[in-house]
Amino acid sequence: MKKVVLLFVSIAILTFLCIFTYENYILPKSAMDNLAIPSENENQSSEDSIMQEPQTPEEQPKEDISIKLTAIGDIMCHNTQYNDAYTGSTYDFSYVFEDIKDYISSADIAIGNLETTFAGASKGYSNYPRFNTPEQLATNLKDFGIDVLTTANNHSMDTNYAGIVSTLNYLDEAGISHTGTSRSEEEQNTVLVKDVNGIKIAFLSFTYGTNGIPVPSKNSYCVNLIDDDFILKQIELAKAQNPDLICASMHWGVEYQTTQNAEQERLANLLFTNGVDIILGSHPHVLQPMEKRTVTLADGSTKDCFVIFSLGNFMSGQTKTNTRDSVILNIDITKDGETGKTTIGSVSYIPIYMYKSSSKSTQKYRVIDIEKTISAYENGTNTSIGQSTYNTLKTELTKIKKIVGDNID
Repeated sequence: MKKVVLLFVSIAILTFLCIFTYENYILPKSAMDNLAIPSENENQSSEDSIMQEPQTPEEQPKEDISIKLTAIGDIMCHNTQYNDAYTGSTYDFSYVFEDIKDYISSADIAIGNLETTFAGASKGYSNYPRFNTPEQLATNLKDFGIDVLTTANNHSMDTNYAGIVSTLNYLDEAGISHTGTSRSEEEQNTVLVKDVNGIKIAFLSFTYGTNGIPVPSKNSYCVNLIDDDFILKQIELAKAQNPDLICASMHWGVEYQTTQNAEQERLANLLFTNGVDIILGSHPHVLQPMEKRTVTLADGSTKDCFVIFSLGNFMSGQTKTNTRDSVILNIDITKDGETGKTTIGSVSYIPIYMYKSSSKSTQKYRVIDIEKTISAYENGTNTSIGQSTYNTLKTELTKIKKIVGDNID
C-alpha cells in the first residue's frame, strides 16, 4: 500500500514539475511572440530597412544668371540745350530721350557719364567752360532708365566743392547711384556695388584732371584722380566686397581723337591685370574703338576683359566733326550657376545721333537711332527728316562702324 501511495505522489510531483518548466522556461508568452513567423510582406519590409540607406533629397542644379549691362557716353548740357528744354516755369529734358528710351529701360543696369554739375538755380545755370545744369535733368535721366552715373571728369569742379556736394545730393534725391566724386573720405573709400539679379558689379570712376581748377587740399577726397597707386587701392577696396565683376569708367585720352593713345593702353593693362573686367572710356567727345581681350593674370590664369576707349557724346550741343555720333553699348554678362564664374559674352551696340531739328522752335534736340531712322525714311514712314539729314545719317553710320568696329559674339 505504501508503494502505491509513493507511486502516486511521485507521479503528481513529476507532473507538476513538467507543467511548471514548460510554462516558465521552455515556451513563455514573450518567447511565443518573438517566435511568431512573420508574413511575407513583413519579412520584405524588414529586409528593406536593413539593406536601404537613408535617402536625402536630390539637389537641383543651379541655373546660370544672365544680365545685360547698357552703357552710354558723356551726358553734357550746353545753354542751347537747357534753353530748348525750358517750359516757361521749369525744365523738362524727357523729349530728348523718347526715341531711344526702350533701349535703356530694357537693360538690367544702365550707366552713363555725367559731365556737368547740379549746383542749383541760385548759382545760375551756365554753359561751357563751367557747366551748371538745371537739376531737373537728374529726374529725367532716372525716368529714362539710368541707374548709375559716373561723376569723375574734367568738369567735376566746375562749380567748386559745393557744386560736387550739391550734384551728389540731387542724384540721391533722383534715386541714381554714383561713383567718382565724394562728399567725405568715407564715401570715397566706400566702393559702389550693385547686385544685378544675383550678379554683383563694383563700379569705379577716375579722371585725368579737372580743367586746371584745383581740388581743395582739405577736401582732397572729392574727386577720384588718375594715379596708379590710388587706382590700385580702389581696386583692392572693390575686391574686398567680393564682386563678380569690376567695371571702371576712365576719363582719359585726347579730345576729338578717334583712336586711343599709349597712356590709355597702359592704364587699360594696369586695370585689367589687377582685377578690372570692363573699362568704359570717356572724355574725347568722339567714339574710339572697342575690343575684347584675353588677359593673363599674375597667377598664370586667364580671363576675358572688355574695353571701349571712348563712348563719345551721348547728349551735347557740340557740332564739331564726330561729336554728334555715339552708341548705346550692350554687354551680355553670365554667371555660371555651378562654378560661380562670371564671364563677358557678346557685346553689341546701337548707333545713335544727336539730332537737332532746323524746323522746330522748341524741343529741337533728340537722340535718334540712326539705323531705325534710315530704314523708316527709306520705307516712307518717317517724314520728320529730309534728304539732307538722311544723307548725313548714312555717312555718320559708316564712320561709327569703322571707328568702333564690329559687334563681338
